[in-house]
Amino acid sequence: MPIATINPATGETLATFEPLTPEEVDDRLARAAATFATYRKTSFAERAGWMRTLADLLDAEVDDLAPLLTTEMGKTLAAAAAEVHKCATGCRFYAEHAEQMLADEEADAEAVQATKAYATYQPLGVVLAVMPWNFPLWQVFRFLAPALMAGNVGVLKHASNVPQTALRIEDLVGRAGFPEGTFQTLLIESKQVETVLRDPRVVAATLTGSAPAGQSVASIAGDEIKPTVLELGGSDPFVVLPSADLERAAKVATTSRCQNNGQSCISAKRFIVHEAVADEFLDRFVAEMSALTVGDPTAAGTDVGPLATEHGRADVEELVADAVAKGAVIRCGGQRPDGPGWYYPPTVLSGITPDMRMYGEEVFGPVAQVHRVPSIDEAIELSNATEFGLGSNVWTEDEAESRQFIDGVAAGSVFVNGMVTSFPELPFGGVKHSGCGRELSAHGIRAFCNVKSVWIGP
Repeated sequence: MPIATINPATGETLATFEPLTPEEVDDRLARAAATFATYRKTSFAERAGWMRTLADLLDAEVDDLAPLLTTEMGKTLAAAAAEVHKCATGCRFYAEHAEQMLADEEADAEAVQATKAYATYQPLGVVLAVMPWNFPLWQVFRFLAPALMAGNVGVLKHASNVPQTALRIEDLVGRAGFPEGTFQTLLIESKQVETVLRDPRVVAATLTGSAPAGQSVASIAGDEIKPTVLELGGSDPFVVLPSADLERAAKVATTSRCQNNGQSCISAKRFIVHEAVADEFLDRFVAEMSALTVGDPTAAGTDVGPLATEHGRADVEELVADAVAKGAVIRCGGQRPDGPGWYYPPTVLSGITPDMRMYGEEVFGPVAQVHRVPSIDEAIELSNATEFGLGSNVWTEDEAESRQFIDGVAAGSVFVNGMVTSFPELPFGGVKHSGCGRELSAHGIRAFCNVKSVWIGP
């Protein structure tokens, strides 16, 4: 895939970039390693000052940054602006809390025959971040903010279709006052990632992307004995039980499935509804999905813009066609509109069976599959009948049912009567093929730290 900005609303190529040469990559890694040697000695107060300035730049330049995200990957301007502000919030959160999160942890000195014993957190070094296009700012910043506040430095291999966003991130970090080399963008092709990851100056990696991409990076990092944090795909269940507020559940289901034009790992994708309320929920859900406006992502009234790539739309179409050929029923959508751009309408299918590809594969577009179940036990069983385990929703007013779901679902997060999202205050990540390790919260900032035990004798 070329390193290029291609407007998904028109298919027009707006800018292309040549990948860095091996020599240029080597120069940047050398700069990162040299910067780490001094940056790791900076104080939390210094880092927090730069991080707050970075947050201020993001907020101040939202009217410039949001259109860039829309142009490169097609999200609506409103969604793009919200993403920019969310990054600023993340920066401020870690500027405020990093020092406390990484404070020394006292141990029982007497129990270990010492006068003093504690664990201390120290940065690892140069961390490689391999990031996707769907949230081109936030998915970088949820790594960048904690990693830099911990004293690490970063190099970014961003998705090939958001190169201008990638370059802008490096520019923002530099203008915020961070020392040169603290965070650098590497405009490289996917085939160059292995060389960077194997470089001894790179000590760890984080990746957000597909399960195959995660397997590749994890394999290389394992061979090199380097730690990784992996946030991979998801096929999140959205379980609706009889006591649920069906009107609200249907509205949130629609928002979740179609956020970011249906291209979010943590959006609800499998809607598992108790048979007692299945007909009513389906009617409400189809009505909400059908009412969304698909069109120009720069227009104020647009709810759903184009998919980010032509290949991505083709993948969605193939999954829908496979399901229909095997008996699924299209309740709304299911047909691409005429005209330029990689648009696909909000779509709801019922009658999904295990022989259909979308039963087990992630559909990365505004396509929902609705299942009927006779009980919460079957709902949990179906929720877990996938290789993924990222987020999950349950809608019920019964506390015992919510507790049963929380205990029984295999997922990195459970949201009860609300839409799955990410917060700096909560750990974020998955289980099974949805990844390993955690981002955000104290867990995220400690992910790339050496937890060093200190024992001082009498």
